[in-house]
Amino acid sequence: MQVKKGDSVIVITGKDKGKKGKIVSVLVRENKVIVEGANMMKKHQRPKKSGEKGSMKNIEMPIHASNVKKT
Repeated sequence: MQVKKGDSVIVITGKDKGKKGKIVSVLVRENKVIVEGANMMKKHQRPKKSGEKGSMKNIEMPIHASNVKKT
């Protein structure tokens, strides 16, 4: 794999093409990386206690390593 955690990269294909960010983590077996601020998805969070409201969190999803390039 050409990139490692902490590298500054740019997304070269997909819906987030052109976005820049740092690599948060690397999934070696799947050949994927997680870039901060790219490939964001909404995750529904259930309330933990009664009387609490549920919420939605934005989390980064993995991108295939071939779709990013070092800058």
